Amino acid sequence: MKLDFLDKYEYFTGVPDSLLSPLCNYLFDKYGIGDRHIIAANEGNAVGLAAGYHLATGKTPVVYLQNSGLGNIINPVASLLNDKVYGIPCLFIVGWRGEPGIHDEPQHIYQGEVTLKLLEDMDIEVFVLSKDTTEDELSVALTRFEDRFKIGKQAAIVVKKGALEFDEKIKFTNDHVMTRESIIERVTRVTGDDIIVSTTGKASRELFEIREGVDGDHSRDFLTVGSMGHSSSIALGIAQRKPERKIWVLDGDGAALMHLGAMATLGANSPRNVVHVVINNASHETVGGLPTVAGKIDLVKIAEGCGYSRAVSVDTPDALDKALAEAKVADELCFIEVKSSIGARADLGRPTTTAKENKEKFMEFLAK
Repeated sequence: MKLDFLDKYEYFTGVPDSLLSPLCNYLFDKYGIGDRHIIAANEGNAVGLAAGYHLATGKTPVVYLQNSGLGNIINPVASLLNDKVYGIPCLFIVGWRGEPGIHDEPQHIYQGEVTLKLLEDMDIEVFVLSKDTTEDELSVALTRFEDRFKIGKQAAIVVKKGALEFDEKIKFTNDHVMTRESIIERVTRVTGDDIIVSTTGKASRELFEIREGVDGDHSRDFLTVGSMGHSSSIALGIAQRKPERKIWVLDGDGAALMHLGAMATLGANSPRNVVHVVINNASHETVGGLPTVAGKIDLVKIAEGCGYSRAVSVDTPDALDKALAEAKVADELCFIEVKSSIGARADLGRPTTTAKENKEKFMEFLAK
């Protein structure tokens, strides 16, 4: 389906998704990032932005997201947009990962099963868009949606894999030297038998392959294959019960931004055995490369303001090695921002163990 059906709308915000890459690239190509298109820190943030746009203009905004982000919109949809509250119209465009009958990664399976039901339970009317959908069918659905928008209700287009088309290919780059994989490899050299909690996406995939290339022992690593933005909270929960163990968090800038309050919680509790490494390429690289705001803010000052005892930013291999060595022996909460290039190996694999196998081996290692 071509994307010109969006021309009737004037405001777009959301969190990038791989299934929605044609949409994300289309919006970036047409509007860039500005007052017509904002990439939000998380999906709930996008709903708030959309509500503000409607309040200022009376028009209907568009919010795009992967279905894994539905949990983040439940509160603002139910307590802000719903017609029993303020009655704010919104069109959601939702990438359907884990669609029943379609093979996908474990973190998407259950979310895919409940996607339509969650939307319906929130009184959001659903239209499923597939490769076989005709323009007339979509046009009828959009017309029906307009009637809902007039009475302060919401609707969603749930997009199946391959349903959207946009011919332009957009390549995102930056000027940083180190790749994420080389950064993670340097971290593993220093950590030894310490615990690593890694964020969702390519970071966990790269950590898994690095371990495979050394000794195949993944027991020290918890791969957070879903739950974007929660790795540092998982690490804090472990660190408080295992104060004798060093816990390293491998985070991404998009993940850290998604639930930035987790840094405040971590800093306020100030565990002396945690090192929080944020690999910052200012990009949602795992799902296409669209920019985050992490290239425009000072993560070190944020960490310091949250209560981290030691916080540094590095952008060269030597500076990274020095920061890692200091954090290894430090008896305080540490934060290391590492500036990274955008991109990954074309042949990057995925974990060959299941999520439950990872959990069981990891818990066995923690219990030693």
